Amino acid sequence: MKKDILNIALVGNPNSGKSSLFNSLTGLNQKVGNFPGVTVDKKSGNAYLSKDLQVTITDLPGTYSLYPKRADEWVTYKVLIGQDSEPKPDMVVLLVDASNLKRNLLFCSQIIDLKISVVIALTMMDLASKKGIELDIAGLEIELGVPVIPVNPRKNKGIPELKKTILQLVQQPNMLVPNDFIVSRELAETAVSDVKNLFPNISDYTAIHYLINHEHFDFKKNIQDSIENIESANGFNHTRIQAEEIMQRYARIKQIMQHNVSEPDPLQKALFTERLDAVLLNRRWGYLILLLVLFLLFQCVFWIAQFPMDAIDWTFSQFNSWLSNLLPQGWFANLLINGILAGLGGILVFVPQIMILFGLITVLEDTGYMARISFLTDKLMRKVGLNGKSVMPMISGFACAVPAIMSTRNIENKKERLLTILITPLMSCSARLPVYTILIALVIPKKLVLGFISLQGLVMMGLYIMSFVMALVVSYVAKWFIKLQEKSFFILELPTYRAPRWKNVAVTMVNKAKIFVRDAGKIIMVISLILWALSSYGPKSKMQAVADEYNKQEQQNPQQAKQIEQQKQAALLANSYAGILGKAIEPVITPLGYDWKIGIALITSFAAREVFVGTMATLYSVEGGKDADQQTLRQRMDLAKKADGSKVYTLATGVSLLIFYMLAMQCMSTLAVVKRETRSWKWPTIQLLYMTGLAYVMSLIAYQLLK
Repeated sequence: MKKDILNIALVGNPNSGKSSLFNSLTGLNQKVGNFPGVTVDKKSGNAYLSKDLQVTITDLPGTYSLYPKRADEWVTYKVLIGQDSEPKPDMVVLLVDASNLKRNLLFCSQIIDLKISVVIALTMMDLASKKGIELDIAGLEIELGVPVIPVNPRKNKGIPELKKTILQLVQQPNMLVPNDFIVSRELAETAVSDVKNLFPNISDYTAIHYLINHEHFDFKKNIQDSIENIESANGFNHTRIQAEEIMQRYARIKQIMQHNVSEPDPLQKALFTERLDAVLLNRRWGYLILLLVLFLLFQCVFWIAQFPMDAIDWTFSQFNSWLSNLLPQGWFANLLINGILAGLGGILVFVPQIMILFGLITVLEDTGYMARISFLTDKLMRKVGLNGKSVMPMISGFACAVPAIMSTRNIENKKERLLTILITPLMSCSARLPVYTILIALVIPKKLVLGFISLQGLVMMGLYIMSFVMALVVSYVAKWFIKLQEKSFFILELPTYRAPRWKNVAVTMVNKAKIFVRDAGKIIMVISLILWALSSYGPKSKMQAVADEYNKQEQQNPQQAKQIEQQKQAALLANSYAGILGKAIEPVITPLGYDWKIGIALITSFAAREVFVGTMATLYSVEGGKDADQQTLRQRMDLAKKADGSKVYTLATGVSLLIFYMLAMQCMSTLAVVKRETRSWKWPTIQLLYMTGLAYVMSLIAYQLLK
């Protein structure tokens, strides 16, 4: 079996430490793609077991057994059964949670009966020890007939031994002989023999799965018909066979546990995890603690990030002023300062908040609290047509709607999954954060409530809670229109509380900042440059007439040259191509309290919400001319005036704009991923229409009440 490249599949139950082991084995040599024909993520990476042997490791989605229900479980199942063209594993590394051995051994026993080359990586040994569980690892190896290696990927323990064992198994394939867990011929003797005549190289247990799930495999019609005939001839009953199999397995697992596992008296004092859950999942205190956690999260996002944001803002304004004085006036200086640097400043100033938000979310996930939020909110979710599993994508939507919508694959019920997809973009994602930050700073006073709580932070938290509430309201209404009837159930394993891996938190923060700067930054820069061109140029005759008029005024009143120059820049912007476009849509947005510059920002934001800031930076830089280079974007927006001399950004306009950005669908990437997940343009179209309409109506109400 020796070969230059070995394909290894990494499998296990959810929360068994699979991702940590994958990261430990592959390091930075990872890539993410999709499994062929499906939209489930495929993580793969390379590692070297020796100088001559490179392995490709594929991290398969977590599953509890070889009887799949969700889309991601089907992916793992087809790979293990040999019904997926890619990947074709030569070996399986199976993660088994030592603290939940009985449950994990069910999946383990099924894989062993497939007669695949297997190495067991025994994780959570520290937790098993805390629970008072003692394991006879040598005895387990004898009982199972496969190598069993204790590992702790979080601390990089046992990894060299695991690699060495894999290498030995490659060199000596018959090092251990896997034991049969069940004698499958007792279940369906003749049917199994008949299937093995069609597929001579499969195991008895694989033959049973061919009988049960052949309709889901890409067999030719004559093969499908042959298997159907075998089922009919032998009276093969899927449900009975599966039930008998599970009973046989647990009977065998019970024997193994008795011989090799010593467990403490179940009446012993509960672990720290159980005592903590008694408080955090309490029907009354649990919700109060959840609100407190969210409150602290958003206070930190606003308060801690303020210092680096102010520093970045000040640096760009000083640099722009220096360049403006250094470079001769002309189109190149205008492009560099008002196009490129204005757009770049609009990107980098919000990096601190992006990093802090993702860092804190990673801490909640790492500690195990995020799963508790799902459990805690299941009852509330069911009242609006969802279940507890919908909460995880919704919370992930606070970071980004695209991966959040993809994570809905874990929801088995089709109606609940579709409802979750439809409402997840309502959650206030990190792309809205730059918009929230600058508008809150403009219209909400910078003062403390009760002497220590930031009012701006409270408003920020209110926006996130309001987006969650609106999502629930929309789901409650939509559930009456989606006519899908399917049983719903909620099964969730609560991971053990653990200290966050600070290295993982730091890496996530840096990676998310890179993604924001690279992906969102590209869009912002391109649109900023297009806007600079549209706002710097216009119909030649109009622009020339405006320039001549104000030049004449300047010659007649040289003592008011500065004021006239500012009026000239504003008039040139109003008559530019951008101004013409903005004026065209102004009648539609005036009832919301917006001027034509905000209208342009709304249009450009349909590419990506965060483009709003870059748009404002470009428009006000072009309008302000040289004097604007010494001001921050916030200062320019604060000084903005309407034609009648009143402020543009009043409390009413600011709140209206905050609500619009909270509710509107302004992300092409989200629409694309919804189309991919639902395999139809129907649902993204409905999403775009209902979110835009809802945003307009709610913003209109807010402005009319506050003006």
